[in-house]
Amino acid sequence: MQTPIELITTEAMKLTTDEREAIVQVLIASLENDAPADEALAAEVERRIAEIENGTVKAIPVDEALAQIRASLK
Repeated sequence: MQTPIELITTEAMKLTTDEREAIVQVLIASLENDAPADEALAAEVERRIAEIENGTVKAIPVDEALAQIRASLK
């Protein structure tokens, strides 16, 4: 059984070059719409780094963080 991507690719290859190019343009445009989310994520990362660097928050080792998470789930 083909995966959805394999099925779509197989069908897309039956299209003309112009039709495939149009699909590529639509798919690329859909990825470009994610830019605001990427920018928001980058801003959040920068904010968190600044908080650690200026001492607003204290980083803890990953093992300790995971232990706290596991304990809270019990």
